[in-house]
Amino acid sequence: MTPIQAQSLPLILEGKDLLAQAKTGSGKTAAFAIGLLHKLQVKTYQTQALILCPTRELADQVSKEIRRLARATANTKVITLCGGKPMAPQLKSLENSPHIVVGTPGRILNHLEKGSLKLEELKTLVLDEADRMLDMGFHEDIIQIISTTPKQRQTLLFSATYPDPIKKISKAIQRNPVEIRVEYLHNNKQIEQIFYEIQKGERTKTLIALLQQYRPESSLVFCNRKQQCQELANDLWQQGFHALALHGDLEQKERDQALVQFMNKSTSILIGTDVAARGLDINDLPTVINFELSPDPEVHIHRIGRTGRAGNKGLAISLFMASEAPKVNAIETYQDCSHKIAKTTSLTIRENFKLSPPMVTLCINGGRKNKVRAGDILGALTANAKLPGKQIGKIDITDNLAYVAVERPIAKQALKILSEGKIKGRKFRVRKLR
Repeated sequence: MTPIQAQSLPLILEGKDLLAQAKTGSGKTAAFAIGLLHKLQVKTYQTQALILCPTRELADQVSKEIRRLARATANTKVITLCGGKPMAPQLKSLENSPHIVVGTPGRILNHLEKGSLKLEELKTLVLDEADRMLDMGFHEDIIQIISTTPKQRQTLLFSATYPDPIKKISKAIQRNPVEIRVEYLHNNKQIEQIFYEIQKGERTKTLIALLQQYRPESSLVFCNRKQQCQELANDLWQQGFHALALHGDLEQKERDQALVQFMNKSTSILIGTDVAARGLDINDLPTVINFELSPDPEVHIHRIGRTGRAGNKGLAISLFMASEAPKVNAIETYQDCSHKIAKTTSLTIRENFKLSPPMVTLCINGGRKNKVRAGDILGALTANAKLPGKQIGKIDITDNLAYVAVERPIAKQALKILSEGKIKGRKFRVRKLR
């Protein structure tokens, strides 16, 4: 078990309320999932656990983990309720009350107001990434949701940071919570941090030089504003880099596809804000780049914690101007160590350099509701030895779409096979994502 699991799980099983702080990638999802699954009464078709998350991406990630852990318990019903999705299918799923609901505050509140979600028998309430939910202005929604739950319930509050608003909401909704804080600062031996001082107007130029210098297979780039994410992604495309933006102004379908492509190595660079990047759980992300420094040292630590996971080495690079030196000092004070400051003159820009991702994503116009499974797609591609299985990567299935990653050299052949052939005896429209 990870430290947060070892410290929190016994308390969760005892039924105690918990206020826990743990760094990203610490395994907290498994801790509360195992706890609530352990006491779940599967034969009682009522909603017994509710997990609130700040973003759709995190909610999806949590749901997948709970379903994975629930495989050994037959007939466990878990549903995800988030905005950006049609209400009708969600209303249909709620006709027979699920055991576990995972969702974002806004959509959960919508269902409570409609009467489609009933929480009278709720046993466990989990607030995951609570600090981010409060930052996003969900305080009133959370309080309103909690007012519909039984007073005699277990409330588990997990937060990456520990600001005063977290203490305040804990006092309002929890009963004698046990506080747990596992080591929050990331191990400097796992993550190498380098800061580059730049001049005004040199951010994009320096980022391109860094990508050429280090050539990371995958890199997550952080900006502070949504507009900056999209502008930077457009600039990098023009320079020959495969870069996608992830921010709140995108349609949900666009956000889903950007995440799928990044997770299956079909895009080399994902540019996002702190809010949009919540829920990313990647064990082998080699590089995180702070295109802009966060004004909050805790947020900085949370950002770089997405690399150097699962025993892997990670690289965290940050750009700053001389006027931002106090932010660098604040980070060093927070981590109680000094960091390497490098010169941009050590970087060289190469002409016509391209950083192409190793995989390409094909999107199939059929998903779970069409009874499409990963094995069906793999079988269609490898039948009669058309393509070797080792060249086919991650397959993701959603309700209405399926995504399959294939190695770049066989992308055209794979697209032809799926477009002209059949999957599970049926023809589906297939296209390549850019």
